Amino acid sequence: MLTERQLLILQIIIDDFIRSAHPVGSRSLAKKKGISFSSATIRNEMADLEELGFIEKTHTSSGRVPSEKGYRFYVDHLLSPEKVSHKEIKRINDLFTEIYEMEKVIQNAAKVLSELTEYTAIVLGPTVEDNKLNRFQIIPLNAETAIAVIVTNKGHLEHKLFSLPKSVNSSDLEKTVNILNERLVGMPILELQSKLINEVVTLIKENVHNYEAMLRSLLDVLSVPSNEKLYYGGKTNMLKQPEFQDIEKIQGIMSLMEEENDFYQILKQTPFGIHVKIGSENKIPVMDDCSLITATYSIGEEQVGTIAILGPKRMHYSKVISLLNLLSKNMTVTLTKLYDL
Repeated sequence: MLTERQLLILQIIIDDFIRSAHPVGSRSLAKKKGISFSSATIRNEMADLEELGFIEKTHTSSGRVPSEKGYRFYVDHLLSPEKVSHKEIKRINDLFTEIYEMEKVIQNAAKVLSELTEYTAIVLGPTVEDNKLNRFQIIPLNAETAIAVIVTNKGHLEHKLFSLPKSVNSSDLEKTVNILNERLVGMPILELQSKLINEVVTLIKENVHNYEAMLRSLLDVLSVPSNEKLYYGGKTNMLKQPEFQDIEKIQGIMSLMEEENDFYQILKQTPFGIHVKIGSENKIPVMDDCSLITATYSIGEEQVGTIAILGPKRMHYSKVISLLNLLSKNMTVTLTKLYDL
């Protein structure tokens, strides 16, 4: 059990290190507001905190830095939520002033959150398993290429570039879109291909030139991945952190983000609410110098996705937790209004 004096010293060490990224010594601590004891007393208390595993020495300084155990104690027992500024509240509220498809909301949320925190934001979008087709479009780009657009009842959006079959004209495309919207709207998104083959193929055959090639293209564009997408904001923000000036460290983190599977598994398994994982708690070696803070968002009573902030262990926890809490609540309210049908 730490004494009141040790708790105060530990909190000031961690707060100071979070702000400065420089090891904290007894002399600088003695000058801090709220500290009324001598440098010798501070040195003794720091020695005890080090022996207990809450702080540790660095190789390059006589000062001390928080250990992983120290950060965990700080988050669990010493942290106070930081008040979100009016400017930050406005940035987050502005995300929801226009009605976008869900994908756009999520993309913008990742971008804004990364800018407000100066860390990397990762958002796991909702699964499409229980989504139904709301609208289908084909947008020709030129004589050879078009984009197929699939919009679901839960706001999920898919864009797919595809080659237009030869001899298929604008009238054929219009007929195809009308047939699919007439016959497939309201159908589960993962059943579109089978519905096309079993129930719509005759109409395509009767109304569209080169229908076989058109069917092959449609089967491809109606293939929607069932896995949730990951959306990133501020991927390169980690490069700004002093802890990640080491090339090998940053390469490991960037590779993790590019490969995606580890982050997908972590965010997929996130329980309801806000959670903080520090260093080795992430159970991925390249994240030993990182913290990951997650918050979930819902549509109605159903938890559908996760928002996360990736940063150094020396993260501004109180600010990040407050911003994540505000954003996750706003996303839940907005998405519930739009899609809880």
